Amino acid sequence: MRALLVVNPAATTTSARRRDVLTHALASEMKLEAVTTEYRGHARDLGRQAAESDDIDMVVALGGDGTVNEVVNGLLHAGPDLDRLPGLAVVPGGSTNVFARALGLPNDPVEATGALLDALREKRERVVGLGLASGTPGTEDEGVPARWFTFNAGLGFDAGVVGRVEQQRELGKKSTHALYVRQVIRQFLGEANRRHGLITLERPGEDPIEDLVVAIVSNTSPWTYLGNRPMYTSPKASFDTGIDVLGLSRLSTAAVARYGTQLLTSSPERGPHGRHAFPLHDLDRFTLHSKAPLPLQMDGDHLGLRRSVTFTGVRRALRVIV
Repeated sequence: MRALLVVNPAATTTSARRRDVLTHALASEMKLEAVTTEYRGHARDLGRQAAESDDIDMVVALGGDGTVNEVVNGLLHAGPDLDRLPGLAVVPGGSTNVFARALGLPNDPVEATGALLDALREKRERVVGLGLASGTPGTEDEGVPARWFTFNAGLGFDAGVVGRVEQQRELGKKSTHALYVRQVIRQFLGEANRRHGLITLERPGEDPIEDLVVAIVSNTSPWTYLGNRPMYTSPKASFDTGIDVLGLSRLSTAAVARYGTQLLTSSPERGPHGRHAFPLHDLDRFTLHSKAPLPLQMDGDHLGLRRSVTFTGVRRALRVIV
């Protein structure tokens, strides 16, 4: 087997020495070419090159969720093709690693490498569905390039939190769960529309859901992790179904306290709920429109401001070695 290893040298939880050890372990079982990313978007470019190659069977992403997202968008730049495209393997090296953990992989990169090698020997793989976000035809965002996401996306409040975290990281702050909690508080205090939302959710054949403050889209469950605690916004979301969305129409102080408590105590059986919560399951397509530009995030990556985004659940999009 020929494989391309895409290594993010800035991965939060792996040192240079540990990355070398993992690379040697993988190279002992396959013909491996290791490439270290040098700029934002490099992993996407490498994934695209692998997709266009005739002799690469698998791409291994060693990094966090952002690295995985870039590799996936490179692999699927021309759309899914299970018979032709290389499979994907993940060695988690970020601070949260939602995609890898949702697949059932260990969060420790050494243990995950061992699990990957076992999967290769036993020829274990899984076909997963993914989410696709694109500009909505007939709107000012229709020319925005489509982008795949592996586990979640969000328009509004949660994307604003992601943007604040990225700003802090650019200032040299380390990505920690405490940093995220602080930015949640700051985003809440600065949220101008937390009582009367700007977002409308539209889906074919159904009445629109209006005045949402935030829309959290999930391709799998859990939504994310706080340390080792999984948090579920859409407990039924799965790699084997369409995509789920949770809309919240109010983020007052009382509502934030209630939903925050529900998130911290959420489970695979129950997520946030209440009069101002609108959970939807297994959707193939829906559109979020906003009365004003709002921040958008996908897989924890802030993508700027958007007024309209169309989401599509694409089943059986990618082969993953697990």
